[in-house]
Amino acid sequence: MALQLEKWQTLAAGFITFPTLCSEAQAAESKQPELPNVVFIYADDLGYGDLECFGAKNVKTPAVNRLADEGMRFTNAHAAAATSTPSRYGLLTGRYAWRDPGTDVAAGNAAMIIKPQQYTMADMFKSVGYATGAIGKWHLGLGAETGKQDWNAPLPAALGDLGFDYSYIMAATADRVPCVFIENGKVVNWDPDAPIYVSYKNNFEGEPTGKDNPELLWNQKPSHGHNQSIVNGISRIGYMKGGGKALWKDENIADSIASHAVSFIKEHSDEPFFLYMATNDVHVPRVPHPRHRGMSSMGLRGDAIVQFDATVETVLNTLDSLGLADNTIVILSSDNGPVVDDGYLDEAEELLDGHSPTGELRGGKYSAFEGGTRVPLIVRWPGKVESGQTSEALISQIDWLASLASLAGARIPQGAANDSHDNFASLIGEDRDGRDYVIEQAANHALSVRTKEWKYIEPSKGTPMVSWGPKIETGYLMNPQLYDMVSDPLETTNVADQYPELVKKFSDILESERTQSDTK
Repeated sequence: MALQLEKWQTLAAGFITFPTLCSEAQAAESKQPELPNVVFIYADDLGYGDLECFGAKNVKTPAVNRLADEGMRFTNAHAAAATSTPSRYGLLTGRYAWRDPGTDVAAGNAAMIIKPQQYTMADMFKSVGYATGAIGKWHLGLGAETGKQDWNAPLPAALGDLGFDYSYIMAATADRVPCVFIENGKVVNWDPDAPIYVSYKNNFEGEPTGKDNPELLWNQKPSHGHNQSIVNGISRIGYMKGGGKALWKDENIADSIASHAVSFIKEHSDEPFFLYMATNDVHVPRVPHPRHRGMSSMGLRGDAIVQFDATVETVLNTLDSLGLADNTIVILSSDNGPVVDDGYLDEAEELLDGHSPTGELRGGKYSAFEGGTRVPLIVRWPGKVESGQTSEALISQIDWLASLASLAGARIPQGAANDSHDNFASLIGEDRDGRDYVIEQAANHALSVRTKEWKYIEPSKGTPMVSWGPKIETGYLMNPQLYDMVSDPLETTNVADQYPELVKKFSDILESERTQSDTK
């Protein structure tokens, strides 16, 4: 009897203390820091000098200015490459694209360039409980095999295989077919009466092209290339048949991206989310919505920058209205440097009127010079990033995966993101020095090493100017190049002969980087 009483007393004690233990556990949980949301606003072909807060002329960008006023502006930030596909590959995988074949600028019918077995930034965020979304330009391939996608059925390999819970994307860019949006691996508004066929080799019988039917180009005409299938009065790269109701209208692309971004944010406002929002605006063909026409003095390219700013405003206002701004890191940058004439007669060159898309840097998109990869960067995180400040820290987008993994407490698998370093302290302004060096890739695969003081460009073959139309210096030279970025930030004087020891040092860095193993 005494033993039975003792047993009941013990059980009773347990019932009495259990709520207390629960309360303590709940209190401890409530004290845990809330994971911040992360929003990437990733512009396309937006130059270092294209935003008002970075010194732009002839165009107003009040929303981006607001973001800079409330956050930190970085003046020495770099994309991993001077062209779109390899730059995005590096950002999302933490791995330099030049390590892997098949990562050059992708056709619209390219197979997935990031393979499903690779670890991505979306995988990282998802592993610690984030909802993940990708909206806008993709340009990293879809489907299992190049040229063998069935665009009239769910794609067997898409962004859901790369860690994204939701995706609403353009397969490539606006100047390449297929000219349709793809949501979670399926063509949006697919039209059974107009099945979609795509080829990057041969045209389909009876389909007009910009080359053979220029009278049908009522919207924009090409200046070089871009003269194949016609959609919305604009000829593109590649051949496409069908589409019907699924075909996009270029003037509505920005609104489609913005509205789906807003919907994603609203849907996940009660949980941590990661949104990769890649805009299309500044990339050709530039077709701003009529409400943005004439809002700059630089014609369609300037108006496209205004439209990009309006998209930024929409995202910021959404975060404000939902009470999410204080717990959201907003990162704004670009995939590579700018190009003015990239294939269409839109008077972008004629209407610059003193505006320098690179901010006077040498080169531009495609180039080994600084204008190819130095990009605008703004980071806002209220209460964590000091507002209205400027940082000269040396930043590379290759580090963002590891840096944000450090923030989120995520573990990166061995061998994944092997080029990405934890540089989070620089991203939030606590470290004003940044990396010891960054590596940059030009369109011809020439690599550069950039420190805060020096820029080394390895010898490479190629023409001194981009050979297919854009008026951009490539930076390709058979001899090594070395520039003093302190006294000569515009890379005007090659001093490689004067500093052979530095040339060897930087050449050795590239050799070491090329031969390093895929382990961390």
